[in-house]
Amino acid sequence: MVLAPTAWIRLSSAGRIVTVADAPGSDVAIVFGAQVAPGGTQPMPFLKGRLDVGAELLRTGKVKALLISGDAHGGSGDEVRVMQEYLVGQGVDPSRVVVDPYGLDTYDTCRRAHDVYGVRRALLVSQELHLHRAVTLCRRLGVEGFGVPARCDGCRQVTIWYNAARDVAAGPKAAWEALRHRPPAVRSPPDPRLERAIGP
Repeated sequence: MVLAPTAWIRLSSAGRIVTVADAPGSDVAIVFGAQVAPGGTQPMPFLKGRLDVGAELLRTGKVKALLISGDAHGGSGDEVRVMQEYLVGQGVDPSRVVVDPYGLDTYDTCRRAHDVYGVRRALLVSQELHLHRAVTLCRRLGVEGFGVPARCDGCRQVTIWYNAARDVAAGPKAAWEALRHRPPAVRSPPDPRLERAIGP
């Protein structure tokens, strides 16, 4: 019973974790938020790795726009503000970046991408230890997703192990939420910004 959600997550995401080079073309990449560094102005290594891969997907033409989704009122600070500022600082065109400040968890990010921003297909950017759950949830919620792993340069091994264990522990919650198809914590009307960012 305990391992069943993990098995479901792994089976549902099988064959859908790809490299930047092998990623199929898509209009959008969803970059999942994470903690920011003390002081609230810089991304922590987990988040920096995700943003670097998102920028690379945009730069190489794999996607046309980025949907950055996180918690604007997170415990470590405003995740999406830091994400946006970091990307712009790396030379990303701000018109190609759309901010969802209510991606409070993986489920909400996937649900809002579908319901609010009209995403039906996307590349999903996070560390591999999280991507299997992200791909599975997004697919369950109507977003055909492929995961593109991000690095975590400078992360201690204990941090990797902790987050891997944390993700396994999140499996039952993910399965339950997907089964009951709960609404997002914050409901919003359809938002056309992503469609404009993708362009013709």
